[in-house]
Amino acid sequence: MSVLRVGNASGFYGDRFTAWREMLDGGELDVLTGDYLAELTMLILGRDRMRDPSLGYAKTFLRQAEGVLGTALDRGVTLVTNAGGLNPAGLADAIRSLGDRLGLQVRVGYVEGDALQRPDALTANAYLGAFGIAACLDAGADVVVTGRVTDASLAVGPAVARFGWTRDDLDALAGATVAGHLIECGAQVTGGNFSFFTELPDGGHRPGFPIAELHPDGSSVLTKHSGTGGAVTVETVTAQLLYEVGGPDYLGPDVVTRLDTVRLEQEGPDRVRVSGVRGTPPPDTLKVGVNNLGGFRNAMTFVLCGLDIPAKAALVRGQIEESVGTEGLEFTLARTDHPDTGDTEAASALLHVHLRDGDKSRAGRAFSAAAVELALASYPGCTLTTLPGDATPYGVFTADTIAQDEVEHVAVLPSGERVPIPAPVVTATPAGASAREVTAVPAPAATRRGPLGELVGARSGDKGGDANLGVWARTDATWPWLRDWLTVERLAELLPETAALTVERYELPNLRAVNFVIRGLLGQGVAASTRFDPQAKALGELLRSRVVDLPTEVPA
Repeated sequence: MSVLRVGNASGFYGDRFTAWREMLDGGELDVLTGDYLAELTMLILGRDRMRDPSLGYAKTFLRQAEGVLGTALDRGVTLVTNAGGLNPAGLADAIRSLGDRLGLQVRVGYVEGDALQRPDALTANAYLGAFGIAACLDAGADVVVTGRVTDASLAVGPAVARFGWTRDDLDALAGATVAGHLIECGAQVTGGNFSFFTELPDGGHRPGFPIAELHPDGSSVLTKHSGTGGAVTVETVTAQLLYEVGGPDYLGPDVVTRLDTVRLEQEGPDRVRVSGVRGTPPPDTLKVGVNNLGGFRNAMTFVLCGLDIPAKAALVRGQIEESVGTEGLEFTLARTDHPDTGDTEAASALLHVHLRDGDKSRAGRAFSAAAVELALASYPGCTLTTLPGDATPYGVFTADTIAQDEVEHVAVLPSGERVPIPAPVVTATPAGASAREVTAVPAPAATRRGPLGELVGARSGDKGGDANLGVWARTDATWPWLRDWLTVERLAELLPETAALTVERYELPNLRAVNFVIRGLLGQGVAASTRFDPQAKALGELLRSRVVDLPTEVPA
């Protein structure tokens, strides 16, 4: 067959439980993938494994598979998932046991070698590529389980197996990588979390999950099952393409994908063609994600109503610091209050008080009780939204690299045979595109005040302690203005928390987009972050809400 239909039924650990059934029943598929792993998920699985060494995989997948495994086998749909997490062999055994219990003959392969021995780490995993998955499929696997592979590899592996690509087919691998990146986050490419959700046919109520129709040259068509919600448009695809990326060089274990070569075209209703993608040899290193326990944390929130909000916050701060000391304390005053209102909630600000410490007792009841004890001895109207509680552990994520040939990438076939997957022979250091800054241009002669989001869409996300913020122009007419107007300096004006940080700016003209990488915005990563928006998911919408001078010659 000239087309490989790869659907996705999970974008994270906790995604829509019924999506596997919906995707299998909704129409024709060859492969159905499920992505369960994120940086935070590896920490969760690591803590699971500490309690029970037989765990370490996404247990939800087993419950989902129980309801769909027979259907997938009957219809010849292969299941590929990274739900194996820290224990792909354990999940593979569990699936075989499930098949036995259901009276099904299921051939299970799995991929391992990503787990690295780091005595000083809770988890350390290299991001493997697609060729181990392909080896399992070539050996007839009905289900392939992996640990930490790149998210896109779940789609690239089946394409390698179907079309017989080798490591030299860089453009094809790059095209499949883009397709895999587009479907990896489930409904985000079909209208989920979309800036213009009010324009979707169903108002964004229940977007369907995506399908990539992959072709032998690596090009693809993004679509979804007929009759499902949401939409697949150039803009929904652009939004996901900008999600959690950096510069134009998208580094992977099998290929470096040039995002500035991607071309999108609306081929028909809910069909977007992705073509023109070019690839170059991969680097000689793999990314390694490392999770450690950072200590213990706790938080209490005070409600400050009415007048003298800053003085009330200062009083609480002084009282808490006197009770527990200043080390590890963090105070954030959210000015959610409105003046002269008859509603208590609308007249109130929130003071969030966080404490992180290596000492669980100090971060625990000693801290939360000190906050509660102020209820009758602090500012007028003192009240809290939180009950006193104990501290909880938090994790710290860091990333480094390891040489590709130092990792024992192994495909364990359904027969039990272990097949080593050699590292790529041809590698290269990507030349890369320098983060380009532009000089702010004079304001247009005629402007009007309005929110930036009238003219642009945005998508933002997290990568360890960094965040990315992709912004795209809705029309060709808007693009030159956005390109020249949205500089790093202007971003700092609109989002002041970025002003003191290192910000890289990249242009993707084919997408009419600029992408910012904001270094250090999330501190030590999602699990340790105390930001109101710890994963920077809302950063793009915050930017779109800012009222600026829009050029009148550019229509909304």
